[in-house]
Amino acid sequence: MKSQGFDFTEAMRCLCEDITCRLPELVHIDLTQVAISLSKTRKNVSHGIYASLTPLRFEAGAKTTQRRGRRYGVQPVVDAVGREYLYILSFYLPRFMNTSLEEKLSTVVHELWHISPAFDGDLRRHAGRCYAHGSSQRAYDAKMDRLAQEWLALDPPSQLYDFLMGDCNELIAEHGHITGTHWRNPQLVPLDAA
Repeated sequence: MKSQGFDFTEAMRCLCEDITCRLPELVHIDLTQVAISLSKTRKNVSHGIYASLTPLRFEAGAKTTQRRGRRYGVQPVVDAVGREYLYILSFYLPRFMNTSLEEKLSTVVHELWHISPAFDGDLRRHAGRCYAHGSSQRAYDAKMDRLAQEWLALDPPSQLYDFLMGDCNELIAEHGHITGTHWRNPQLVPLDAA
């Protein structure tokens, strides 16, 4: 019998749902409006992006923005029943899987933290020039590590994160292959005639 493989995006959705339910700082997140995406890296190297959060609205949840005198919107991203997503949360394999459990959990929390407290499709914005991470990347990373450890200390069911214990090759060896949904990042669409 052929293996069905391991549905990475479904496992990440279950993990993220538990994290957002248990951590008070993330309870504003409604995972039904967050598309979870599996992206494959071109090279199996340790440097580069592990995960990303793509907001599908502009500042303060606006559906349009002005750039060089023209008005733009974002192509809608919708689920199977037509409900519009507000964010795309992407994980890049094998790179993401080839880190420690602690790094993986911190990365997940890091990306979820970027979701605006207003849950309006915009990013959480910090004061100053570095609005995504605040004035200190080191302090931001330390906070994400602490939140990930707080979640683990709440004793969530281990089956939620067992798949993160090994690397990508171990996950493939156990399940045959990795499957998941891939969402392309939407394009900006000009709304005014040229």
